[in-house]
Amino acid sequence: MNISRWISHWADWHGEKTALRFAGRELSYRQLDDRVRRLAAMLREGLDIGPGDRVAHLGYNSPELLELLFACGRLGAILVPLNWRLAAPEHGWILQDCGAKAILAETEFAAHLEGLREALPDLHMIAYGAAPNAGWLSYAALLDGAGADADTAAVAPDDPLKIVYTSGTTGRPKGSVLSHQALFYNAVNSIAAHDLTGADHVLTVLPMFHVGGMNIHTTPAIHAGATVTMHARFDPGETLAAIARDRPSIFLAVPAMILAMTAHPGWRDCDLSSLRMVGVGSSTVPEALLRAFMDRGIPTTQIYGLTESSPVAVCLPIADAARKMGSCGKPVLHCQARVVDDDGNDAGAEERGEIVLRGPNLSRQYWNNPEATAEAFRNGWFHTGDVGHLDDEGYFYVDDRKKDVVISGGENIYPAELENILADCPEIQEAVVVARPDARWGEIPLACVVRKPGSELTGAEVLALFEGRIARYKHPRAVLFMAELPRNAMGKVLKFELRESLAAGERNGDPA
Repeated sequence: MNISRWISHWADWHGEKTALRFAGRELSYRQLDDRVRRLAAMLREGLDIGPGDRVAHLGYNSPELLELLFACGRLGAILVPLNWRLAAPEHGWILQDCGAKAILAETEFAAHLEGLREALPDLHMIAYGAAPNAGWLSYAALLDGAGADADTAAVAPDDPLKIVYTSGTTGRPKGSVLSHQALFYNAVNSIAAHDLTGADHVLTVLPMFHVGGMNIHTTPAIHAGATVTMHARFDPGETLAAIARDRPSIFLAVPAMILAMTAHPGWRDCDLSSLRMVGVGSSTVPEALLRAFMDRGIPTTQIYGLTESSPVAVCLPIADAARKMGSCGKPVLHCQARVVDDDGNDAGAEERGEIVLRGPNLSRQYWNNPEATAEAFRNGWFHTGDVGHLDDEGYFYVDDRKKDVVISGGENIYPAELENILADCPEIQEAVVVARPDARWGEIPLACVVRKPGSELTGAEVLALFEGRIARYKHPRAVLFMAELPRNAMGKVLKFELRESLAAGERNGDPA
């Protein structure tokens, strides 16, 4: 079950085939296998990394990140990929919570991590480039001084391989623990759903610290022995140029990316003929964005899932891309999905209920968080918090979210994080954060604020509260000052009313 065997198998089976392309260089499966073995030896010999130890990564997409995943698998260690967009305090909390033994980071983030050294004195900091100061280790030097191989650890199917942190509903991130088994079955699910074979060429531009960028097509392509071209970051012009030049057959996007690509001057004349499918990873996608590729003859399918499902759980079959546009499809090969009412009974066709999932591709726990685990995983099913329905043919549709998460440009933003910061301000009587529709990002977070009597707090001052405390992409984009927040008879704030009035273009206060 150890996923590092994927690399060694293809190195033996067709070792000279190109596995990865990145920044003008190519790595064959034989070269990738050699690099994974050497990296595993370096981690074991230079840093004493062994089974169960946590190794973090902070950087953009690169072969090194993918190699680290498989090297950790080889050792029985656990990879903790960090979202490079987070603020230093957020990274500090995650590193402390998971008990990371080492972090491998691009030198661009050295100063960012240096401020965490006092709180994490035992954390080995390894720089991919030149070591920034005496407190850092050099990745290249450690690799040069290590052996050529490390024995493959015997792992059980449920042994952890990754901890992927997502923002929590209480304002603290939750670490979803993904096992070797979860990534294996996720790969099988994606391969079966997308007819992925060794002849395919996947283009990856989504960030691989997310399960979407790492696991919807990238690791399944490696499992299938295909070729992956990856970019460090998404850029619409570079992505269009890569599609025309490198001729990938499969491409994954989120709605904000499609919007940026179609708005780019190169969109109209870009040669997209090599693509046999485009996957869109998001719970709900506007039909106009799905048609962007469909109108040019390229099937565009939706993939539904969450970090906890690795994430491939429900997919729209390629053959149904046009007929069932707007649906996220049917459960994949090794994942069950249902829509249930509040009593856990199956909802009928067209009846709304919560989407629940079960399968070997799912996480089984949140790291160090038994309360959240018990809340989400009940009676053998994972409760997604998403509201959906089935049509009369059994196709799934996502209608809304029971949770208040804002999905902005493919990133999940949990209002509780922002509301905790607003609550610290002595001039704010009460405040909530809700999603506001946005043409570019799909949704953006909006702070709805009730000032304390006599306060002259401005919108700019409210937005400044978030500086340096959380990642910039999570910051509210605007502030709506209100006389009071809408509540029900029990005193609970009716966020759905706020969302509906914002979607309808109504306002109940003064924007700032």
